[in-house]
Amino acid sequence: MKVALVTESFPPQVNGVARSVARTAEHLHDRGHEPVVIAPSPGPADAPPTPWPVVHVRSLPVPAYRNFRAGLATRAVDEALQAHRPDVIHLASPFGYTGRAADWATAAGVGAVAVWQTDLPSYTRAYHLTAFEQLVWRRLRRIHSQAAVNLALSRCTARSLAAQGIAGVEVLPHGVDTDRFDPARRDRSVHDALAPDGELLVGYVGRLAREKHLHLLKAASELPGVRVVIAGDGPRRKALQRHLPQAAFLGNLHGAELSRLYASLDLFVHTGPFETFGQTIQEAHASGVAVLAVDAGGAAELVDPGVDGTHFPSGDPDRLAQAVAALAGRRELLRQWGRRGRAKVRGRTWEAEGDALIGYYERAREAARSAGAARALPTA
Repeated sequence: MKVALVTESFPPQVNGVARSVARTAEHLHDRGHEPVVIAPSPGPADAPPTPWPVVHVRSLPVPAYRNFRAGLATRAVDEALQAHRPDVIHLASPFGYTGRAADWATAAGVGAVAVWQTDLPSYTRAYHLTAFEQLVWRRLRRIHSQAAVNLALSRCTARSLAAQGIAGVEVLPHGVDTDRFDPARRDRSVHDALAPDGELLVGYVGRLAREKHLHLLKAASELPGVRVVIAGDGPRRKALQRHLPQAAFLGNLHGAELSRLYASLDLFVHTGPFETFGQTIQEAHASGVAVLAVDAGGAAELVDPGVDGTHFPSGDPDRLAQAVAALAGRRELLRQWGRRGRAKVRGRTWEAEGDALIGYYERAREAARSAGAARALPTA
């Protein structure tokens, strides 16, 4: 099966959409299918080599969002799709130029699968652009109405889409690499280097952007006996370093270095209320680390309070700090939560997600064939 993965983001960009599309293309290739990725040009950064074709369309940098580039809806999108002649089109977090691929799919009679991965309407609130929220929803409804299959990563997201008139959304959570993220990666020297006096090591991994609400960590970072570490980069890094002088900023980590950090934490914290999922929570659980997550968005669904972590109220830095302080003296409880989190995600592999996604591709392809056959029937 030929699959065109048309995405708003792809490596070397670092975010959940880029990682998941790369994983999907890799899985398709390993299963004997023929993926092609259509993505915005990476600008001055070098795109990593892949065993499948990657077509870069022209892009522009987004002024307020460092390292993110927006693709342009030009004829290059049509030409790339026509050259590959896909059996199905995967629209990854569609909104901008990927809408042109949805139009091409409709015109060509090709089934499309649209995957909702970024809560852009909520971002308009985070960036004080609420006047545009309904315009964003209108654009999203148009794109998703053209897809044969619509997928979300969490139940709460599917409900939000249904409330906006995007019906029939199915839930397909991400998988997680339980070999790469494993409690066995714990490194005492990493913990000691970051928390030399035995402090509770509390960590965040992800983009440093306004919608992540990392400013809420200030009170927690000032607690005695607590050390907050932040791995990642983004447009808010400098502002957050000024706001959180007690925290350690580690920059982007990759590979074994990232795996060791996860497994060496005592507690993982997730503050962003606008997540459609929360992949870093799964990576923390796979690493055997308890999670303190905001009680909003897809992130909340990944944590069972009192089992593998706990919640704090969205937007409440004092309650976040109180939760951290209460857990600082309960290391054995944190270890129990970490073990349960690891057990919970062991069956959530990328392979299982990839195979389920292929099933949705087949459904979209069959739906397009049935629609084409219906159009071909003579009228009375």
